[in-house]
Amino acid sequence: MSKIDFQTARTEMVDCQIRPADVTHYNIIDAMLKVPREVFFPEKLREIAYVGEHIRISDDRFALEPRIIAKILNLINANGTDLVLNVGGCYGYLAALLSYFSQAVVVTEEPVFAKDAERILVEQSIDNVIVKSGSLIEGAKDFGPYDAVIIEGGIDFVPETLVNQLKLGGRIAAIFIDGALGECRLGFKTDDGINWRFGFNAAVPMLRDFKRKTEFVL
Repeated sequence: MSKIDFQTARTEMVDCQIRPADVTHYNIIDAMLKVPREVFFPEKLREIAYVGEHIRISDDRFALEPRIIAKILNLINANGTDLVLNVGGCYGYLAALLSYFSQAVVVTEEPVFAKDAERILVEQSIDNVIVKSGSLIEGAKDFGPYDAVIIEGGIDFVPETLVNQLKLGGRIAAIFIDGALGECRLGFKTDDGINWRFGFNAAVPMLRDFKRKTEFVL
């Protein structure tokens, strides 16, 4: 098998997947051209790092396709003063992109991924990202409150634990799943809770902790 030219693959990802997806912020395009997506996967998955589909990284976890990642970043519109919470950040790719245009990023991830995410981010000399190992649904309240929260995967609901870690006036991006359909919404925190607006359609795999438990009635 011939060796993959990852730089060329990265450019093709941006030209064929990102630019046609109405991603309008130049800083996102620039970051996606610079960040080597392949290093944020185990060695055995690197050759498919730039495909336009979700990549399975465990029995029930997937890294989201680049187009969805870019559109979430476009929607949340992080800036240089933002402290961002990235819930379910896998091996740290989205956090690495955020590091280019946020003040700081906190990633929450399960222990099986957190250790590798922290190692990769250090190897990439990214020093404004913190990785917290633990339950995704608990967030990382010790580092908050946050200007922005991104939940990286499909959900049925946003737990109060995460809502409480968002600043008043802060924003949250989450992909709500209804059967085979899904939509990414942008929410703004007010005194009355989260006011949501539609962002874009997106079908992504569910995060198990964010599924509502079905009650059976006899």
